[in-house]
Amino acid sequence: MGCSRANVRYPLMLTILGFAMIATFLVLIMLKKMSPIAALVLIPALFCVFVGKGAHLGDYVIDGVSSLAPTAAMLMFAIVYFGVMIDVGLFDPIVRGILRFCRADPMRIVVGTALLAAIVSLDGDGSTTFMITVSAMYPLYKRLKMSLVVMTGVAAMANGVMNTLPWGGPTARAATALELDASDIFVPMIPALLVGLLGVVVLAYVLGLRERRRLGVLTLDEALVKEEAEETETVLVGAGFAGGSGKGARPTGGSGAGPDADAQDDDFQGLDPNRATLRPRLYWFNALLTVALLTAMIMELLPIPVLFLLGAALALSVNFPHIPDQKARLAAHADNVLNVSGMVFAAAVFTGVLQGTGMVDHMAEWMVDVIPEGMGPHMALVTGLLSLPLTYFMSNDGFYFGVLPVLAEAGAAHGVSPLEMARASLVGQPLHMSSPLVPAVYVLVGMARVEFGDHTRFVVKWAAAICLVILAAGILFGTI
Repeated sequence: MGCSRANVRYPLMLTILGFAMIATFLVLIMLKKMSPIAALVLIPALFCVFVGKGAHLGDYVIDGVSSLAPTAAMLMFAIVYFGVMIDVGLFDPIVRGILRFCRADPMRIVVGTALLAAIVSLDGDGSTTFMITVSAMYPLYKRLKMSLVVMTGVAAMANGVMNTLPWGGPTARAATALELDASDIFVPMIPALLVGLLGVVVLAYVLGLRERRRLGVLTLDEALVKEEAEETETVLVGAGFAGGSGKGARPTGGSGAGPDADAQDDDFQGLDPNRATLRPRLYWFNALLTVALLTAMIMELLPIPVLFLLGAALALSVNFPHIPDQKARLAAHADNVLNVSGMVFAAAVFTGVLQGTGMVDHMAEWMVDVIPEGMGPHMALVTGLLSLPLTYFMSNDGFYFGVLPVLAEAGAAHGVSPLEMARASLVGQPLHMSSPLVPAVYVLVGMARVEFGDHTRFVVKWAAAICLVILAAGILFGTI
């Protein structure tokens, strides 16, 4: 009898400790009591001991690192690749085009951020989207002293909506988990997702108006004159590159950048049109190489880490054939690489402990068990609502392969089709993209030099609202 009670209490303990671990992590980083890397490592290690499985911590961490190693490799070489593309001037026309559209108007700049992030998200990779978006928009935000968390929040939400593309990941996972066709899930959801994307643009417009009221409006010429009067040094975004000489690297910061880093960035002017790393004669080669790389990624010709590894090696070899120049470019981007890859491996400790101890499984079972019996016929709505916290607190793999099949089975018992359940499961993606378990978000906050806690406090409420807009649109259009 005592053994039976212990068997009941242990899963409950794991459930409570799992939620407590996540809550402790979020509170500490939002209050800036710990850095994200330290929190991702030390908090799960402490809770692993609480669970009584401290002896297995090494195994859990190694399992987590093994599962995330390909992601870390992809991010490392993607940062190098796109950093080189920024160095050589591939994105300069995009920056100039956005400058012409934005006209130093904060409202236009925030809307431009949403549109650019949505367009670049067509490649299906969040890290790529954030690197290009931040590289193009960061000069404008710094020049006009706009809020950088507005940029990271809008970019993350736009990418989250677009992350539902069949090649983006969640749709494919839902299709695999429930043995459905990805197009049958995605195509009927397009109207609801377009409403969600429109919601992001409208929100960007509102946030932009708020920034406009705070800062006022300058013409582009006035902004440039003001900038020239105040600034004395040019810094290349994302490349850690001071001045236009190509000599000497400067850190680009990371998610731990604070007020001092912001003060140092007051000299930020954007992409120097005379920097020594420009390769105008190789522009079309670099453009075609990037298009070929993204095409190969979408077509899954090779694993993404392999594609970026090959792309980075080729980009360095062609644009900077001399070894000292290649070393200089690698050194210029080393800070971003170290910050992001370090964050990914730290996150591996968090996910490894969550999964290894069984916390995530018991948390999912508890969430399913607490659903009232009367909600059975409305399981699609329930799944849509649950997708917000669950995809934020666990990986997409954990949600789509661990939780969704259980929810779908409960829905089937009440006549809810698996297709409706799969579509509803996509609703939480705009919030998921800001989850501390998503490696790409560290690229976003790192390149934008925004504290992860600041980004979290700003984006959660807005991203949750966009998720609810998509859910309401899905119900209205009859797809959920």
